[in-house]
Amino acid sequence: MTVNTPLCFRGKNILAPMVRVGTLPMRLLALDYGADIVYCEELIDIKMMQCKRVVNEVLETVDFVAPNERVVFRTCERERHRVVFQMGSADAERALAVAKLVESDVAGIDINMGCPKEYSTKGGMGAALLSDPDKIESVEDTVNLVKRIEKTGIAAIAVHGRKKEERPQHPVHCDVIKAISEAVSIPVIANGGSHDFIKEYTDIETFQKATAASSVMIARAAMWNPSIFRKEGPFPLKEVMQDYIKYAVRYDNHYTNTKYCLCQMLREQLETAQGKKLHAAQSTQEICEAFEMSEFYEETTAVFEAKKTSLETKKQDEDDQMEDPDVIKMAVRFDKREYPPQITPKMYLLEWCRKEKHPQPVYETVQRPLDKLFCSVVTVADQKYRSALWDKSKKLAEQAAAIVCLRTLGVPEGKLCEGENHLINKRKREDQEHKREDQECLNNRDHGKDLAEPSHKKANFAEESSDMNVPKMQR
Repeated sequence: MTVNTPLCFRGKNILAPMVRVGTLPMRLLALDYGADIVYCEELIDIKMMQCKRVVNEVLETVDFVAPNERVVFRTCERERHRVVFQMGSADAERALAVAKLVESDVAGIDINMGCPKEYSTKGGMGAALLSDPDKIESVEDTVNLVKRIEKTGIAAIAVHGRKKEERPQHPVHCDVIKAISEAVSIPVIANGGSHDFIKEYTDIETFQKATAASSVMIARAAMWNPSIFRKEGPFPLKEVMQDYIKYAVRYDNHYTNTKYCLCQMLREQLETAQGKKLHAAQSTQEICEAFEMSEFYEETTAVFEAKKTSLETKKQDEDDQMEDPDVIKMAVRFDKREYPPQITPKMYLLEWCRKEKHPQPVYETVQRPLDKLFCSVVTVADQKYRSALWDKSKKLAEQAAAIVCLRTLGVPEGKLCEGENHLINKRKREDQEHKREDQECLNNRDHGKDLAEPSHKKANFAEESSDMNVPKMQR
């Protein structure tokens, strides 16, 4: 493990790295309850190397975003000096590259050398590294193997007191952790005591003494109830879960991850009415409904939407200073719920241009690379119009530009609140006219068929009569 800020590993209670559990909401909650240091879940070096570091101004976080727009790692200023980034790696160069990518946003870097699961070991990571000391020693400043590698300059070593083939239900080997603690001068962090030792806060010290470790790392006991870190004793589970949900909403945690962590807390209560509601939830909003937190969800998301709009407007104002000053702009968006079905501002603008004998509107749309949003400029009668807000799609951006043009010209845009809609009436008339024309064509076709068919039959009969009754001319 290597650190880029002074992080002390002696006398600390630490949230252990846990796959799917150690995301931002759980880390912040553990800090609230008294954890001194928190680890993120193991993140694979190859995946992290594909990520782009993005400052999220709405959430006030730093996000490491994959090419598919998925947030792989999210952190914030609150934990910057107390979060350790755990990496899964089997390659020294990749490990170093990822360490440099995240070093300014975390307090420490940890290489996972203890995970026995196949998804980690089959790639030569986790516990697989223990069978190749040379590979361990080659990972610059992030190694984790007791006496031999203490000389490499690592800041601390975390020891999970079980063998590779053992699982949580097996007893933790306190004697082995103790032997390691006594063999090195760097801090040793004892892990693996949830099953045998740690049921409440006072048990943390008991486990620390049994292992002679400098600090204690807690996994499952914290996953079940992160208030295990409270000196005053744990909070009721309901309160803990509500606190967790608040962080999940506040930091836009993916609902599947939120749901998973809450299920780990509920455990034997999963068959209760609330547990079944949680299991059925398919969104963060539905999770909040299951825990009677709908009002909090609505208030928080409203704040974020307002902040997002404000930031977008600010960005647009900055962008606008460098753009064509002759373009007329308004901060508007197209909401199809405000318009009748199949009626849009673009249709109204086109209709107006035809009526005024102007050329039809010309739309020029661009996409901003950073956030993939769209902006469209419409030109009507040599004047350009656009919305000051960027939209999620080309179609929405074009509709917004049309709205700006119509409002500037003082022309109706087709909204439901505008009363009688002449385009709808026009469409109805056109539909009725088309129906009449279709009916006339059908009637004419049927009538023509009625007239033609007897004539055809009569002609055939005449031919037949001629062949049978008229004598041939004699030569």
